[in-house]
Amino acid sequence: MQDKDCDNDLDKDSHGKHDLASGRHTLASPARRSMLRGLGVGMGAGAGIAMSGAAALLPALVPGYARAADNVDLSKVTLRVGDQTGATRGLFHAAGLLDKLPYQIEWSVFPAAVDLHEALKANATDIGASNDSPAVTAFAGGSPVKVVSAWREPDSTDTTLLTQQGSKIKTLQDLRGKTISPTTRGSVAHFLVVGLLKQAGIPLDQVKFAFLTPTDASAAFSSGSIDAWSTWGIFRARAQGSLHARVVDSGAHVNTGLSVLSAHPQALQDSAKRAAIAHFSALQDRAYAWGRANRDAYIDWYASFSRQDKAVVSAIYADNVGYKRIPVDGALVSRLHDTYQTWVDVGFLKPGLDVSSHVYQVAAA
Repeated sequence: MQDKDCDNDLDKDSHGKHDLASGRHTLASPARRSMLRGLGVGMGAGAGIAMSGAAALLPALVPGYARAADNVDLSKVTLRVGDQTGATRGLFHAAGLLDKLPYQIEWSVFPAAVDLHEALKANATDIGASNDSPAVTAFAGGSPVKVVSAWREPDSTDTTLLTQQGSKIKTLQDLRGKTISPTTRGSVAHFLVVGLLKQAGIPLDQVKFAFLTPTDASAAFSSGSIDAWSTWGIFRARAQGSLHARVVDSGAHVNTGLSVLSAHPQALQDSAKRAAIAHFSALQDRAYAWGRANRDAYIDWYASFSRQDKAVVSAIYADNVGYKRIPVDGALVSRLHDTYQTWVDVGFLKPGLDVSSHVYQVAAA
């Protein structure tokens, strides 16, 4: 199976044909929809606006904020959420979290984090989640976004370096002279390749890089025009399931295991949207918790979502649901700075970025 199927899923979502939230559609105006398509964005269905004990779910983005949120009217809020491959919306729906929301959600679907962050930078969406690597790359590229929530999976091997089933590549040392697709520049997959090559003592100029979109990388991997592919999530599941890819390295000693929710500053200036963002962060916590507590149901959902066998999904289950919330504080800034410094050390980014300026309301140490 090619990643063409994923593109088809995104196309269906962009026309709002599937109301996973069991609520009313919230589609963009023709002018805005045209702009979003220019950014590679699909538009999805909105969620219902019924209030159902929402205030109790609101974590504090700032000290005491949960209490203040009791007086915030969310019924008129439309939160624009960027979603990679539609996975967040799908998980929320599977966990039953979209039935009664105190605000509407306008979903935009992206194939990769680089596309999501382009839309965030342009203020075409309010929030979006990604791993730390593309977020830091976006910061360095002039995006004004700020991290508002974060999760970590300490043993994450979700992003993995793969090769074809019959490849002669057995170890990292076999990568010398080979062509590797780190997927897109600045992605978590790019970060993994850089880290693995450093770990193996292989200079970057001893391999050939082929930066490709996930769909193009899948096609290149399938045809054998690249020797190895670093990828994540649904693309990894499909490569291992449909293309019978073999793992060269799981990235256990390189992957940071960080996932961050970033927001455009304009959304953060609106008190009602801040409350909705806090609520959304709590939903993400509950979605991960649901996955951990309902292994079989999660595997059923993800197998259907990725269109792969349950055996393939079972192998990546722990990585997918192991994320737990961590504080937005100085320790998070330090972790993000380490990621940034890795990019600087290999010459991908220039020095001088103040990472802390991209973390919202960092608590004093």
